[in-house]
Amino acid sequence: MESVRISITAALSRSRLLVAATLLAAACVPLAPSAVSAAPDPSPVRGSAFMGMGVVAHDGRHGGPPTGTRATQTEGVDVASYQGNVSWPTLWTSGVRWAYAKASEGTYYRNPYFSQQYGGSYNQGMIHGAYHFATPDTTGGATQADYFVDHGGNWSQDDKTLPGALDIEWNPYGDACYGKTPSAMVTWIRNFLNRYKARTGRAAVIYTATTWWAECTGNYGGFAANPLWIARYASTAGTLPAGWTKYTMWQYTSTGPTVGDHDKFNGTAAKLRALAHG
Repeated sequence: MESVRISITAALSRSRLLVAATLLAAACVPLAPSAVSAAPDPSPVRGSAFMGMGVVAHDGRHGGPPTGTRATQTEGVDVASYQGNVSWPTLWTSGVRWAYAKASEGTYYRNPYFSQQYGGSYNQGMIHGAYHFATPDTTGGATQADYFVDHGGNWSQDDKTLPGALDIEWNPYGDACYGKTPSAMVTWIRNFLNRYKARTGRAAVIYTATTWWAECTGNYGGFAANPLWIARYASTAGTLPAGWTKYTMWQYTSTGPTVGDHDKFNGTAAKLRALAHG
């Protein structure tokens, strides 16, 4: 009886070892694609783009806070849907006096938080504006300008509304230059700016980064009549795109308090109001 018990125990031990070895071997063999759960798509969802989305990835983040004559500059922020409902009283207390909110992207997206962000900053006493994230690979420049104006990007001569801004930068969804040659990109931008001015009477602000501008427009210098909003996360704004000798606004960080994206208007609050007045 004892010998039978020993044989059974040995057999069970061998069985357990065989099962363990089989499981280990299976773990080391790559599964067929049909047996593997699909990995999350790392590509951002259309509509999720925001000012400066590609600045850190392409230009990096250098140095500390801005240096120089900060007393003559006026603090601002820019916001998009990923920031949700913004605490405007907190920002006002910290010294923020102007704000831009993303209104639209392409001809397919409207910021669901636009009312709270655009209206909330205005109600707080800030000078506010709206911006459009350009996608030159989806529709034409004039078409996107119309979409922007019709969905929050219009201008009002109330001394508290800044001209709309065109956010033209790295494509978060594909080719950095949206598949366009420099000349085609310049044409697209010109069509947007011309239509925006025809609809509102104002020259739109151009938000961009020097490195993107050089690569994707061939460093075109013909838009200097439009206010420049330069994106560079550093202690100075650095070299500007061709045509501009000074910037109007500077996005200097994506890691500021309350709202990450902080900006400087290159002048006093009185000059900021003058820009709003037109």
